[in-house]
Amino acid sequence: MGADFVWRMEDVLDLYAAPPDPKRSRVCFDERPVQLIGETRVPLPPAPGQPARYDYEYERKGTANLFVHFSPDRPDGGAGGWRHVAVTERRTKHDFAHQMQALVNDHFPDADMLHVVVDNLNTHTPAALYEAFPPEEARRIARKLAFHYTPKHGSWLTMAELEISVLSRQCLNQRLADLPALRHEVAAWQAPRNAARATIHWRFTCADARTKLARLYPSS
Repeated sequence: MGADFVWRMEDVLDLYAAPPDPKRSRVCFDERPVQLIGETRVPLPPAPGQPARYDYEYERKGTANLFVHFSPDRPDGGAGGWRHVAVTERRTKHDFAHQMQALVNDHFPDADMLHVVVDNLNTHTPAALYEAFPPEEARRIARKLAFHYTPKHGSWLTMAELEISVLSRQCLNQRLADLPALRHEVAAWQAPRNAARATIHWRFTCADARTKLARLYPSS
């Protein structure tokens, strides 16, 4: 750890502590693999006094990927949080680039700048835009994105990881056999959370870090 960990951590914490600005929204971005699982036998439907029953055997149906966006700043400028989960087959640089394009074009079209918190995965770079799009389009998107990278072993600093934890408990704790089923369940989970403006109240600050994580700071 050391100085690199500290400056990356404080950069993210300062971003979270900043007042909301609809023209400079903050978006945390992360991803999660999902194992697709099918049934080998038809589940027994619920009966009075008895829940639905599933056989312990299952069939692996491959994997999918979830790109998870979470923002404490709603695109409409109102109070509360916002999330979007994109279900994809892969998580390549091209997939990442298309998520960033949608973030700029579709989700936050009125923002002048988006501050995007990501981890250090090698696909999470502005260079991915140039691999996926013509240079004019790549540059147009890049001008609207300011990336803030969490430190190595510091993925706990992204709010998207907290949102993924909720998603895993409330939506992914079931067998889903294919992409359409996964997309349906994710959308059914996402819509009411956005309607309720569910958000994350981040309370850990730079001042807290300098006290509670003093051991991580380089000694002068």
